[in-house]
Amino acid sequence: MHIVLRMRFRTVLFDLDGTLIDHFAAIHRCHAYAMRKLGLPEPTIAQVRHAVGGGLDEAIARLAGQERVAVILPLFTEHWNATNLDDVTLLPGARELLVELNGGGVRCGVLTNKRGYAAREVCTHLGLDPLLAGVFGANDTLWIKPDPRFMQHALTAVGGEAATTALVGDSPFDLAAAQNAGLVFIGVTTGTHSAEELRAAGATEIFADLVTAGAAL
Repeated sequence: MHIVLRMRFRTVLFDLDGTLIDHFAAIHRCHAYAMRKLGLPEPTIAQVRHAVGGGLDEAIARLAGQERVAVILPLFTEHWNATNLDDVTLLPGARELLVELNGGGVRCGVLTNKRGYAAREVCTHLGLDPLLAGVFGANDTLWIKPDPRFMQHALTAVGGEAATTALVGDSPFDLAAAQNAGLVFIGVTTGTHSAEELRAAGATEIFADLVTAGAAL
């Protein structure tokens, strides 16, 4: 018997770090490298997890102060370009969910505050390109999440509409991006924020991982 899956959405956009992939070891390593080069205390991985989500510049400012962003950024980037693919992995259920959504005719894409070139590099490295209609990141446009213009740019590029699109993410930045653009937000707790934190920010559909989130999609 052939079973036809009924998809709730026509387009699904995914955050990257903490949602589709675990890249925190590389992110922590590069922050630690840059701060060590300047003689500053190295951050813990917990501090780095708490700092990310709003883009690299904001993460550096949270960890080392706004006044150090300009000097830390090139040090971080230098080490990132040399080592970022050393230990990146897909989170459980990520590939399977993308395959299932694609099989149901759903357009999938990535919307991240990671630098766009870095996001595309890691997606290619993990073999996700055939499953994604587009990968959109910081510096690709003048905007990042939660600016609704960034979301609209991605939707236009993949041929999606807000009314039939969901954004899957792990942080209040993702929730705000979805709310600002009129999208449904599907939260997962595999990244930077707990279910309690996402609920406090206003999320209503929250799942432990992409395996359980798949049913909501």
